[in-house]
Amino acid sequence: MKTQQTTKFWEIKLSAEDAKTADIFIYGDIVSSQWYEEDTTAMSFKNDLDAAGDVSMINLYINSPGGNVFEGVAIYNMLKRHKAKINVYVDALAASIASVIAMVGDTVSMPKNSMLMIHNPWSFAVGNAAELRKIADDLDRIGQSIKQTYLQKAGSKLTDEKLQEMLDAETWLSADEAYAYGLCDVVLEESQAAASISDEWLNRYKNVPKQLKNQGETPEKMAISAQEIEIRKRISEEAKANSVYIDSILGGLIR
Repeated sequence: MKTQQTTKFWEIKLSAEDAKTADIFIYGDIVSSQWYEEDTTAMSFKNDLDAAGDVSMINLYINSPGGNVFEGVAIYNMLKRHKAKINVYVDALAASIASVIAMVGDTVSMPKNSMLMIHNPWSFAVGNAAELRKIADDLDRIGQSIKQTYLQKAGSKLTDEKLQEMLDAETWLSADEAYAYGLCDVVLEESQAAASISDEWLNRYKNVPKQLKNQGETPEKMAISAQEIEIRKRISEEAKANSVYIDSILGGLIR
C-alpha cells in the first residue's frame, strides 16, 4: 500500500499509475453542509465520483470520526452500486457512520494500530412526548438498517446478538478485533497516520480509547484550530453586521 499520510482533506483523484483507478480520501467529518475543506457531503462525493469517470477500481482511504448518518448512508449506497472493485483502507480511524462506509469494501484493510468504532445512532431532539417517541422509533429503524450493513460484511463471524451488544456499548475495535469479527479482511503493518478526531468528537463519544485522548495537539491540529477560530469569528462578525442592517430596514418599514 502506498503511503497517503500527507493527504488531510476530502478528495477523489485518478491514480497516477492507472487511469482506470480512482483514489478516494475521506479524511474528516461527514456532514450535510460543507464548511471546511476536509468535510465530506454526499453531494460533493457524488459530483467528484461522477467526474472520475469509468473506473474499474476504487481505493477508498478513510480517517474520519463519522458524522451525519444519512449523508454517510448515501455515500455507502453510491459505492455499493458502483461497478468498480472497491478496496477500503482504514488509515487510522473509521468511527460511527465512517465505519459503515468502510463496510462497502470488497476488501477492507486496517493497519494494526488503526481502529473501527461502532455504536447505535443518536440524535439531538426537541419536542413533546409524542414527537420524542417518534424520534426514538426512527432511530431504532435506522439502527436496524445499519446493523444489516455490518452483518452482511461479517457473514458467519458475527451474530446479531453480539453485534447489538457491541453497538449498545459503543465499541472501539482494533484491527485484530475487527478481523476476528469479519469487519476487516486484511491486517497491515502499523501506520504513522494520526486518527482524525477533534475535541468536539472526543466529548461526544463516551468510550474513546486513552491513546486517542492522549494524542495531544500536533502543529497541524493547532493550525486547523486557529483557522477554525478565525472563520467562526468572521462568520460571527458578518452575522452581527447583517443583523444591524436588517434591523435598520425593518425599523424603517415599521416607522
